[in-house]
Amino acid sequence: MDVAFRDMTRPDVPRVAELEKICFRTPWTESALCDELRNRLARYQVAEQQGDIIAYAGMWVFLGEAHITNVAVAPEYRRQGVGRAIMLHMMRTALKNKANAMTLEVRETNIAAQTLYFSLGFEKAGARKGYYSDTGEAAWILWNTDIAATIDMQLSK
Repeated sequence: MDVAFRDMTRPDVPRVAELEKICFRTPWTESALCDELRNRLARYQVAEQQGDIIAYAGMWVFLGEAHITNVAVAPEYRRQGVGRAIMLHMMRTALKNKANAMTLEVRETNIAAQTLYFSLGFEKAGARKGYYSDTGEAAWILWNTDIAATIDMQLSK
């Protein structure tokens, strides 16, 4: 699949907010997304196909670590490698911003996302009970402590 990545900009916010509503039970608002664009620690990227935003991801980068805040892929583009591609792009972006490790939270019931993250070198490091207010379910805390090695491994496949 031919996907192009670029920095998210203010004109992208309505489409990204739409993806939030489609993909999540408790979506981020346009206002929250705009706030992230002003956050000096934040790095937000969109994935486009033929000029249409089909996915996006965000992270905060600080103290040599990257914390993934959001990953959303439009339903019609799932299971086609877009999630893997945007995560690898975020890892490369994190490395360029001097982060060597990456962390994220994932719903304990989101097996598809967990499978992707585990295949990208993430390991479970703990859980946050009741993290998701909409269902009360826990979030698994995942870490990849060597994102450069993950990128190298993916390139050798």
